Amino acid sequence: MIQLSDIELLRGGKTLLKNANATLFPEHKVGLVGANGCGKSSLFALLKGELQLDSGDFQFPKDWSIASVKQETPALEISALEYVLQGHTEYYQCRMALKEAEVHGDGAAQAKVHQKLELIEGYSIESKAGELLHGLGFSNEQIDNPVSAFSGGWRMRLNLAQALIRDADLLLLDEPTNHLDLDAVYWLERFLRAYTGTLVLISHDREFLDAVIDQIWHIDQNLINVYKGHYSQFERQKAERMAQHQAMFEKQQEHIAHLEQFITRFKAKASKAKQAQSRVKALERMEKLAPAHADSPFNFEFAQPSALPNPLMTLDNAVAGYGDVTILHKIKLNLVPGSRIALLGRNGAGKSTLIKLLAGELTPQAGEVFQHQGLNVGYFAQHQLESLDLQANAITHLQRLDPKASEQSLRDFLGGFAFIGDKALEPVAPFSGGEKARLVLAMLVYQKPNLLLLDEPTNHLDLEMRHALVMALQGFEGAMVTVSHDRHMLKNTADEYYLVDNGTVTQFGYDLDEYYQWLLNANKEAAKKPEAESKSHSSSNRKEQKRLEAEFRKSVQPLKKQIEKLEKSLDKYTDELSAIELQLADNDLYHDDNKAKLTTLLSQQADVTPKLNQIEEDLLLSLEELEEKERAFEEGVDA
Repeated sequence: MIQLSDIELLRGGKTLLKNANATLFPEHKVGLVGANGCGKSSLFALLKGELQLDSGDFQFPKDWSIASVKQETPALEISALEYVLQGHTEYYQCRMALKEAEVHGDGAAQAKVHQKLELIEGYSIESKAGELLHGLGFSNEQIDNPVSAFSGGWRMRLNLAQALIRDADLLLLDEPTNHLDLDAVYWLERFLRAYTGTLVLISHDREFLDAVIDQIWHIDQNLINVYKGHYSQFERQKAERMAQHQAMFEKQQEHIAHLEQFITRFKAKASKAKQAQSRVKALERMEKLAPAHADSPFNFEFAQPSALPNPLMTLDNAVAGYGDVTILHKIKLNLVPGSRIALLGRNGAGKSTLIKLLAGELTPQAGEVFQHQGLNVGYFAQHQLESLDLQANAITHLQRLDPKASEQSLRDFLGGFAFIGDKALEPVAPFSGGEKARLVLAMLVYQKPNLLLLDEPTNHLDLEMRHALVMALQGFEGAMVTVSHDRHMLKNTADEYYLVDNGTVTQFGYDLDEYYQWLLNANKEAAKKPEAESKSHSSSNRKEQKRLEAEFRKSVQPLKKQIEKLEKSLDKYTDELSAIELQLADNDLYHDDNKAKLTTLLSQQADVTPKLNQIEEDLLLSLEELEEKERAFEEGVDA
């Protein structure tokens, strides 16, 4: 195990940790959270041996191996697959040694290398690399492309795959879901739940944290506070503790009043609609957790737009693409004030293409895009971070939008985005990715848009800023179209989902969890080979085929029964967990006289959650096994 005892860490004269204590046990999965600059990355550097303690004691097992994600990727000419294989140092050294032994005809050396490959299960590593790359969104063709052919975001996926291919004792992941789409996030979530080593994870994706980790280390006031359970349990405990601090009472009430006002208005608009009910539940849950964010440095909201034309924008059989290549066909969309749409779909399906069409960055290849008078688009995309003037400061960026505004009014506005004091006057060049994203969002909010187009807005944002953004979006009066891999944001800001798939944009429904099931089914269908082409078969061939099919159906019957049993168990534990969480959502439960009941429910939740996760993992593995058997059978029949 890893033991931190009364440690002190200083960086640049600033104390990050002082008299901090924590113990990391083997196979535990820890979420490392805290405000930006609190010392999370420095603690990672300590675990990797890149930093030394200023005082205290740090015990690390000598025989433990460590895997982490590189931050840089050279423009190499080797294939993506080869690059990932290099991450498994032992395997790659064996490969090089085997090549050299073969060149020299050294049979003894070859035998020795083969023995070592057997020991490290080296013969399955190339297959594992392929599975990692597929899971992270790479196609068969991309796997063979050189590393130099990929953009920065895809190279980060390669670095992630390179870290995951090792069976390290300690895996350190810093924001692994950045640069991933929702499909890849789901896959990584399953991979990490099944990971048997010790994991320390920095992430600003609360749904991801909830699904993967079993303990929280919260860095606050130079200490490491350890909480058992996932992130939502930590947040509830934090909310309960902070609610008791009278100094925070007034700010808490402001948060709660804001949410109550919005809940009341939303209920009045559509109290019976399915999407309204799910939204109200989300809002009420956020109201309960408002005290946990009372000390947030972020506090902003969208002002009432100058105009709210109805509709704001209409797409009538619009066709979108690039040059002669068409990506999306016959898009029909009517955006009115209050529209809250999230786009779902696989990587490359065209979600960002649709956002660019709505933003006016693409001209329709056919059909019509009507932008109605008074439309004011607020568009956020990652490339806008690169368009900031690196030599200008935050105030100058806003002054260019509103030359008549006073410096004090701009300072007050920027303060809500944590650009306080001299920070508002510093040039943008040394800003972190999170600070640049906050500035772009501040510029967007300042312009009072009535249509928001958000393409992965939470990349680089920490948990508190994400929460503040969700709060602000709750009160936004205009229309909103979002692409994001942050499920918490989608669940709390979107009322309906549209699926972008196979060149079409269709209404999907009101429940994000249904997309996960759709994705499983879609992957299952994609794994199946298309129906065999019509061929002339003799009578004997048809009989033989029927016999083989009957034998195959009999052989997979036990597996299908196992899948059926797991699906029933999944339903049972899902209902059980939902019932527990429904009780935990009751504010009265957190009163002192209900402490015993609260403890029992939290214990039940902690017991059910890992069982549910394990059943889900077993079900996925069984479905994949069935798909593999079906694919192998079909290929054998066609051969």
